[in-house]
Amino acid sequence: MIKLTLRNAVRHPLRAGLTVLGMAVAVLAFCLLRTVVEAWYAGVAASSPVRLVTRNAISLVFPLPVSYQSKIQAVPGVTQVAYAYWFEGIYMDKRNFFPQFAASLPAYLDVYPEFLIPPEQKAALVQDRRGCVAGRKLAARYGWKVGDAITLKGTFFQGDYRFILRAVYTGREPSTDETLFFFHWDYLNETLKKTKPQMADQVGWFVVQVAHPQVVPEVTERLDGLFKNSLAETLTETEAAFQMGFVEMTGAILTAIRVVSWAVIGVILIILANTMAMNARERMHEYAVLKTMGFRPPHLAGLIVGESLLFSLAGGLLGLVLSLPAVQIFPDDVSQYFPDLTVKGDTMLLGLGAALAVGALAAVLPAWRAARVQIAQALRKMG
Repeated sequence: MIKLTLRNAVRHPLRAGLTVLGMAVAVLAFCLLRTVVEAWYAGVAASSPVRLVTRNAISLVFPLPVSYQSKIQAVPGVTQVAYAYWFEGIYMDKRNFFPQFAASLPAYLDVYPEFLIPPEQKAALVQDRRGCVAGRKLAARYGWKVGDAITLKGTFFQGDYRFILRAVYTGREPSTDETLFFFHWDYLNETLKKTKPQMADQVGWFVVQVAHPQVVPEVTERLDGLFKNSLAETLTETEAAFQMGFVEMTGAILTAIRVVSWAVIGVILIILANTMAMNARERMHEYAVLKTMGFRPPHLAGLIVGESLLFSLAGGLLGLVLSLPAVQIFPDDVSQYFPDLTVKGDTMLLGLGAALAVGALAAVLPAWRAARVQIAQALRKMG
């Protein structure tokens, strides 16, 4: 049976090759699309269970007074507090986008131990008010080296902000985002006090580290209760929930990507089903001869299902092999938004499983027709 299945599969080399190639392209597209979806959730997956984010209850757009820090630090269960402000600056050109934060250094970095910085670089960063730190991938993207001068043109915080790169951090885990840029909040605040005093002494959010995950509900309730009925009420949530809020903003895009990924599999199902139908139709008289030789309907169905699975398996494996280098050629303006754009094992298993499912489904109708072929009727059409 196996030898006969293999011979049938390569009987038409061009047709078989195109079918396998089509399956490979479909699996490749499926894996790449699913990889983008998984990368979108990378921030959520990498969130720490002992980190909370406290922001303005109205929206993240509205700031909070920096004076909240001492009150948050006094809440039982809180071990450390840091804060940051989103800084939308332009580096040379508007197309050079990367996440920028005015943060309470070095406390902000201490709350994120997954950011690894050489001790001497961290010491230099702390001592220099104009010092900044960039992720390894971000520094490599622009060719920055420690000691380089970097100028950002503020948009919301207008003006030219000049920094000195004092440190480059690397990620402790492969999923750690290495495309971020941090500088001293004090430097921004001092500038605002001179240019826009009404915007000074404010932060975008507080990052609150707690002793252990069990105290998260209690600390969350106490923090929001502390600032209830104030001019700037707060909303405290886990870091995972905070990250999920950003992901949900693009929910329609993610849904569209998922739909397209499965639509690709649907298209290749139609193509493979058509190929198997053509093969079965051409071999009906052969199936009749096999029946006269004692082959039973399950044997004939097995030949067709085996051939279809062979096509799908070969195409699926080829698609998986191609997906590994293909994910590395995403353009910089796409890959910069995803810190961990790699094809995961579960994505590869899902792609291979989808390919095998397509192979099985594509063979159902041809196998059913071959199993029901009438010997006399099929032999009458020979020649």
